[in-house]
Amino acid sequence: MRRRGVTVILGALLTALLAVGVMAAPLPYVVLKPGPTVNTLGTADGKDVIQVKKGETSTSTGQLRLTTVNVQSQVELVWAIGSWFSKKDAVVPRELIYPPNQTEKQVEQENAQEWTASQLSAVTVALTKLGYPVQTIVQSVTGGGAATDRLQKDDVITTIDGSKVTDPNKLTQLVTAKPAGTALTVGYTRAGRPGTTQVTTKADTKDGKTPRLGVQITTKQPSPYEIHIDLDKIGGPSAGLMFTLGILDKLEPADLTGGKIIAGTGTIDDGGNVGPIGGIPQKLVGAKSAGAQIFLVPKDNCAEALQNAVPGLPMAEVANVDDALTALKTFTGGGTPKPCSAS
Repeated sequence: MRRRGVTVILGALLTALLAVGVMAAPLPYVVLKPGPTVNTLGTADGKDVIQVKKGETSTSTGQLRLTTVNVQSQVELVWAIGSWFSKKDAVVPRELIYPPNQTEKQVEQENAQEWTASQLSAVTVALTKLGYPVQTIVQSVTGGGAATDRLQKDDVITTIDGSKVTDPNKLTQLVTAKPAGTALTVGYTRAGRPGTTQVTTKADTKDGKTPRLGVQITTKQPSPYEIHIDLDKIGGPSAGLMFTLGILDKLEPADLTGGKIIAGTGTIDDGGNVGPIGGIPQKLVGAKSAGAQIFLVPKDNCAEALQNAVPGLPMAEVANVDDALTALKTFTGGGTPKPCSAS
């Protein structure tokens, strides 16, 4: 064979090998794909997702499905190209999911912690809606502090100057709203009996100015229920809203679903506020594939959701748990809940 022919063949072979190498080379991107959805009123691995070990529960005919996103963390060019042209997937910079200063394991641990926190907040919000509020309780009284001989261990602080104390943060806000040396009327419940006392705040010994009540605080939320959420292999805080609705549906006699398949997403805080999450496009696709008839969208995700709307899947805008409950009542009653708006 002539030298020119050999050179052409070797060149072509080298180009092919290089192309294969490039196609298989890892990229600094990840691919987001629609993940599984889970009915919070149903079972997973043969166990109830929401388990109520104490207290009566009810059964619903519909579903409340949380939605997830799968992350393909190792991406080669050949896969990235396919996902770029997919209507279901999204190719995003790796650092958006895995920050440069964190390993994949650290991110997974953080997601697991957020997952647990979202469950605790869901229980807190649901019980509060059912009439079992969080109580702000005196854990100890500081010796020589402002509340000495005024408040006692295990007192439930209910008001400050007539304003309701809903949690420790609210207590701090009310106490620090006026300068140290101010006499405050503190409402409390002691051994089941309500009472009031006057406490004159004292300045913090460290900075010499911040008003302090002179008590250490803890919280309790007494209720007749013992609630546990049994669902692993999912991370992050985005299931908070759907867990909250699932708990409420199980503990209330009424069927919140009306026999419908309802999907949604959103974080939940102890105040019942619904926060934005990531992966809305993939979650909408996953919800539709699971047969969802409506999708509850956090208000701050509505603009993105509208840009990625899935035909045949209406969306309702929710900013808090009350909005979500109103949307369910309206939808199951045959009406149209407040739709997502771009603003």
